[in-house]
Amino acid sequence: MYLVTLLGNLSIILDIVSDQHLHTPMYFFLANLSFIDTCFTSTIVPKMLTSIQTQHHTISRTACLLQMYFFMTLAMADDFLLTVMAYDRYVAICLPLHYNTVMCPQRCLSLVATSWLSSNLLAFPLTLQMARASFCASRSIPHFFCDLLPLLKLACSDTHTFQLTMFADAVLAGVVPLTCILVSYGHVMHTILRIPSVGGKRKVFSTCGSHLTVVALFYGTVFLVYFQPSSSYSADTGMVASIIYTMVTPMLNPFIYSLRNKDMNRALWKLFGLGKHRNL
Repeated sequence: MYLVTLLGNLSIILDIVSDQHLHTPMYFFLANLSFIDTCFTSTIVPKMLTSIQTQHHTISRTACLLQMYFFMTLAMADDFLLTVMAYDRYVAICLPLHYNTVMCPQRCLSLVATSWLSSNLLAFPLTLQMARASFCASRSIPHFFCDLLPLLKLACSDTHTFQLTMFADAVLAGVVPLTCILVSYGHVMHTILRIPSVGGKRKVFSTCGSHLTVVALFYGTVFLVYFQPSSSYSADTGMVASIIYTMVTPMLNPFIYSLRNKDMNRALWKLFGLGKHRNL
């Protein structure tokens, strides 16, 4: 699964970089999403595979905090970038005549930079507070990586401030982006229903369907884990949901975005030098 994730997402990035026809805002954001997914999975899986291979299931406190920081930063960057991609589709479908003006290169770079900056600013306070926490009971983490809630369950110091910060982060990096996505697609659906051509509707649905599938997979599992009181957290449920959003979703994203996209398919065939064989 990890190799498929790496190959799939790196192929998407190389595909978009090498093909001039894909140098558009939509594919620029998709390349960034693939980069985030590659880093996101690489933050967790290599350490887990090493532990399985060596049967050495330990991690230092510093390494654990670093893993938690990068995990949170990349997860929240994923949230914000999915929102940016929804906004891009809204402008393309609802305001097509203004698309080139609104989604100019400078605006696209600013949106991606803001996503990265916001995710780092939100992840740092939680990591700092966790670094100050005391763990005086069991130090065995019932998880396959250093996630927030399993670590919180092990802390014996006061975690009230930490939980308030975590709730604020969940609202800012979860509820607000999801609301923006839903509002954007509400406008998109309204515009689609007014298109008289069946072929036009099908083309727009195809373009937006891939993004909505990824949003549903990612947010569905993230909300299942993090939008509940820490007292009712279940390690088994948390691990299953975490496997989906840390490994399954990043692995499926390249297939979801490329299988029904003719431009991506054509560029992939060209990238791997199979264009002539395909025409035959």
